[in-house]
Amino acid sequence: MLDCQNITFRYPNSTTDVFRNLCYTMIEPGFNALFGPSGVGKTSFAKIITGDITDYDGEVRIDNMLSPLYSYNMERLPGWSGIGKHLKKITPAEKQDQMNELVQFFGLAECIDSRFSQLSLGQKNRINLIRYLLQDFDMLIMDESLANVDERTREKIILKIKDMYPDKFFLYISHNVIEVSTFCKEILVFRSAHKSPQTMLIRGQDHRTGRILNKSRLEQTMLEIMNAS
Repeated sequence: MLDCQNITFRYPNSTTDVFRNLCYTMIEPGFNALFGPSGVGKTSFAKIITGDITDYDGEVRIDNMLSPLYSYNMERLPGWSGIGKHLKKITPAEKQDQMNELVQFFGLAECIDSRFSQLSLGQKNRINLIRYLLQDFDMLIMDESLANVDERTREKIILKIKDMYPDKFFLYISHNVIEVSTFCKEILVFRSAHKSPQTMLIRGQDHRTGRILNKSRLEQTMLEIMNAS
């Protein structure tokens, strides 16, 4: 379980709180989302959860869970690093088959012998995400982790992750209202600092492989998110 109670945070040298008395709880595995415009504190809140930001008021409690991992779309490997060799080096022997499955499904098999610097932005996003999925984790925060990947491939990857890791917690940060509405169970909408309340929780459609997506419910979810923003 992740339980955040009364989190108040402001940037250094600022006199204005980014958010005040924010409460948020995740008690079941699956995909949840943080949504909102740039500058409202989504990444800061994620780094509070991971412990990378400690200068805040309130309490973050993580029970029976490994420390959350945090991935973001601008993360880089050394330019000279061969991605295939790098993945094999960091992947335990018992996860080699899983690594091969992810590489194939993520569309990276043809560039597995390339250096990181030779990849496109979308390929870099995908190889970085695979690195995290092959680690031991209970929660993975994906901060625009697939931002440079085309929409169709992003959707396939999200569904694959949900199929392969049904017992893991994912916190997905995105500006794509259709995406978070479709694939996430709950969406924590961050609003401008002058609005009250500063966050609102919206129920998503939690779409999975094999399910039929109800388009009218999806449209209703999107409308609720946009009205909350």
